[in-house]
Amino acid sequence: MLKNGRVATRLPAQDLERAKAFYAEKLGLEPVEEREGGLRYVCAAGEFGLFESSGSASGDHTQMGWEVDDIEAAVRDLRARGVVFEQYDLPGLETVDGIADIEGNYPSKGIGERGAWFRDSEGNLLGIGQPVRS
Repeated sequence: MLKNGRVATRLPAQDLERAKAFYAEKLGLEPVEEREGGLRYVCAAGEFGLFESSGSASGDHTQMGWEVDDIEAAVRDLRARGVVFEQYDLPGLETVDGIADIEGNYPSKGIGERGAWFRDSEGNLLGIGQPVRS
Protein backbone atom coordinates (compact mmCIF):
# COMPACT_ATOMS: atom_id res chain seq x y z
CA MET A 1 0.00 0.00 0.00
CA LEU A 2 2.69 2.54 0.94
CA LYS A 3 4.89 1.88 -2.08
CA ASN A 4 2.19 3.52 -4.22
CA GLY A 5 1.86 6.45 -1.85
CA ARG A 6 3.50 9.81 -2.31
CA VAL A 7 6.19 10.75 0.21
CA ALA A 8 5.67 14.10 1.90
CA THR A 9 7.87 15.54 4.64
CA ARG A 10 6.53 17.51 7.61
CA LEU A 11 8.72 19.88 9.61
CA PRO A 12 7.89 21.64 12.90
CA ALA A 13 7.96 25.42 13.21
CA GLN A 14 7.62 27.28 16.48
CA ASP A 15 6.98 30.51 14.58
CA LEU A 16 5.20 29.88 11.28
CA GLU A 17 5.52 33.47 10.02
CA ARG A 18 9.26 33.49 10.71
CA ALA A 19 9.60 30.15 8.92
CA LYS A 20 7.55 31.38 5.96
CA ALA A 21 9.83 34.42 5.64
CA PHE A 22 12.97 32.22 5.85
CA TYR A 23 11.77 29.83 3.14
CA ALA A 24 10.81 32.76 0.89
CA GLU A 25 13.83 35.01 1.43
CA LYS A 26 16.59 32.44 1.88
CA LEU A 27 15.37 29.51 -0.25
CA GLY A 28 13.17 31.28 -2.80
CA LEU A 29 10.17 29.07 -1.97
CA GLU A 30 6.58 30.19 -1.57
CA PRO A 31 3.82 28.03 -0.13
CA VAL A 32 1.29 26.74 -2.65
CA GLU A 33 -1.30 26.43 0.08
CA GLU A 34 -1.84 27.86 3.54
CA ARG A 35 -4.14 26.89 6.38
CA GLU A 36 -4.31 27.80 10.01
CA GLY A 37 -1.19 26.34 11.59
CA GLY A 38 0.36 25.06 8.38
CA LEU A 39 2.09 25.80 5.09
CA ARG A 40 2.40 23.45 2.10
CA TYR A 41 5.24 23.65 -0.42
CA VAL A 42 5.66 21.74 -3.68
CA CYS A 43 9.02 21.23 -5.39
CA ALA A 44 9.84 19.48 -8.68
CA ALA A 45 9.56 16.00 -7.18
CA GLY A 46 7.72 16.02 -3.89
CA GLU A 47 6.26 18.26 -1.29
CA PHE A 48 6.76 19.28 2.29
CA GLY A 49 4.78 21.02 4.94
CA LEU A 50 5.61 23.24 7.85
CA PHE A 51 3.32 22.93 10.84
CA GLU A 52 3.05 25.10 13.89
CA SER A 53 4.41 23.24 16.89
CA SER A 54 5.39 24.12 20.42
CA GLY A 55 8.09 21.44 20.21
CA SER A 56 11.49 22.09 18.74
CA ALA A 57 13.34 20.39 15.90
CA SER A 58 15.95 17.88 16.96
CA GLY A 59 18.48 19.41 14.58
CA ASP A 60 20.72 16.36 15.10
CA HIS A 61 20.09 14.68 11.76
CA THR A 62 19.04 15.64 8.26
CA GLN A 63 15.29 16.11 8.40
CA MET A 64 14.76 16.88 4.72
CA GLY A 65 16.95 17.20 1.65
CA TRP A 66 16.99 18.21 -1.99
CA GLU A 67 18.94 16.48 -4.73
CA VAL A 68 20.49 18.97 -7.14
CA ASP A 69 22.47 18.77 -10.39
CA ASP A 70 25.16 21.27 -9.33
CA ILE A 71 25.80 21.47 -5.60
CA GLU A 72 28.48 24.16 -5.92
CA ALA A 73 26.05 26.47 -7.74
CA ALA A 74 23.30 25.69 -5.22
CA VAL A 75 25.57 26.46 -2.25
CA ARG A 76 26.79 29.65 -3.92
CA ASP A 77 23.20 30.80 -4.61
CA LEU A 78 21.98 29.99 -1.11
CA ARG A 79 24.99 31.71 0.49
CA ALA A 80 24.23 34.81 -1.58
CA ARG A 81 20.74 34.74 0.00
CA GLY A 82 22.28 34.56 3.50
CA VAL A 83 22.10 30.82 4.20
CA VAL A 84 24.86 29.65 6.57
CA PHE A 85 26.18 26.15 5.95
CA GLU A 86 27.22 23.74 8.67
CA GLN A 87 30.88 22.78 8.88
CA TYR A 88 31.83 19.24 9.92
CA ASP A 89 35.16 17.65 10.77
CA LEU A 90 34.23 14.14 11.87
CA PRO A 91 35.65 10.72 11.09
CA GLY A 92 34.29 9.95 7.62
CA LEU A 93 32.64 13.35 7.14
CA GLU A 94 34.54 16.57 6.53
CA THR A 95 33.21 19.65 4.79
CA VAL A 96 35.41 21.89 2.71
CA ASP A 97 33.80 25.26 2.07
CA GLY A 98 30.52 23.76 3.28
CA ILE A 99 30.51 20.72 0.99
CA ALA A 100 31.41 17.14 1.93
CA ASP A 101 32.51 14.39 -0.44
CA ILE A 102 30.88 11.17 0.69
CA GLU A 103 32.12 7.81 -0.51
CA GLY A 104 29.59 5.21 -1.56
CA ASN A 105 26.04 5.61 -2.74
CA TYR A 106 23.20 3.46 -3.95
CA PRO A 107 24.56 1.83 -7.13
CA SER A 108 21.72 3.18 -9.28
CA LYS A 109 22.65 6.73 -8.20
CA GLY A 110 26.40 6.63 -8.74
CA ILE A 111 29.61 5.99 -6.85
CA GLY A 112 29.31 8.69 -4.19
CA GLU A 113 27.60 11.88 -3.21
CA ARG A 114 28.48 15.46 -2.36
CA GLY A 115 26.45 17.00 0.45
CA ALA A 116 25.91 20.26 2.31
CA TRP A 117 23.71 21.07 5.30
CA PHE A 118 22.10 24.15 6.80
CA ARG A 119 19.46 24.97 9.40
CA ASP A 120 16.21 26.75 8.76
CA SER A 121 14.89 29.48 11.05
CA GLU A 122 13.31 26.82 13.27
CA GLY A 123 16.42 24.69 13.77
CA ASN A 124 15.50 21.97 11.27
CA LEU A 125 18.63 20.51 9.66
CA LEU A 126 18.20 20.52 5.88
CA GLY A 127 20.52 19.09 3.27
CA ILE A 128 21.32 19.29 -0.38
CA GLY A 129 23.07 16.53 -2.25
CA GLN A 130 24.49 15.76 -5.66
CA PRO A 131 25.15 12.19 -6.76
CA VAL A 132 28.65 11.54 -8.05
CA ARG A 133 28.54 9.44 -11.17
CA SER A 134 31.62 7.66 -12.48
